[in-house]
Amino acid sequence: MIFHNCLIDKYESRSKSSHSSLAGVEGMVNKKIVKVLAASTFVVASMCGGAMAENLVQTGEWSYLADTVMGGVSEGSAKFESSGSDKTIRLKGEVSTANNGGFIQVRSPVPSGLAKGKTGIKLTVKGNGEQYYLHIRNSSTRLPWHYYQQDFATTTTWREIKLPFETFMKTSSLMRSVMKKNTIKTIGIVAYGKDHTADISVKSLEFY
Repeated sequence: MIFHNCLIDKYESRSKSSHSSLAGVEGMVNKKIVKVLAASTFVVASMCGGAMAENLVQTGEWSYLADTVMGGVSEGSAKFESSGSDKTIRLKGEVSTANNGGFIQVRSPVPSGLAKGKTGIKLTVKGNGEQYYLHIRNSSTRLPWHYYQQDFATTTTWREIKLPFETFMKTSSLMRSVMKKNTIKTIGIVAYGKDHTADISVKSLEFY
């Protein structure tokens, strides 16, 4: 009986020692895993700039608008189309300056503060070679004809365009000269200002 108890004591002593060793090894492994995960998270965050930019073509609430709301006669349409695995917005139609008109556009509201800390707008577009515009409305644009405007050219192949906020021009002396980007309310993709056929597709539009 005494011998048996000795065996039990030795077994329990070894068992406790083994459990202690295993616990130590497990703790070391867990620490290494945490370090690896932390390093991986840092790398991914660095590669992505800390956060993914929001593509408003995919997430925006886009609507079509034309000069017919003010008596103009321009005709057009806007719809979503597929370009491979991507969703694109296509704006097309006939722009007419008759009856003091001259525009068709597709427009989306912008979530509050989305442009905070950004320097401009980046978009991927193709078109029919005509010049188009981005119109931005914010807290300074109180009347329908108030907006900040910047033009850009298109080609028949996809290309990326960057438009810094500092290049946008105000359309009224009542507006602030420097755009308050933190208060941007809407962005419009616009065919504007002359009689012409419009046809533009936008694959991405985001702040950078």
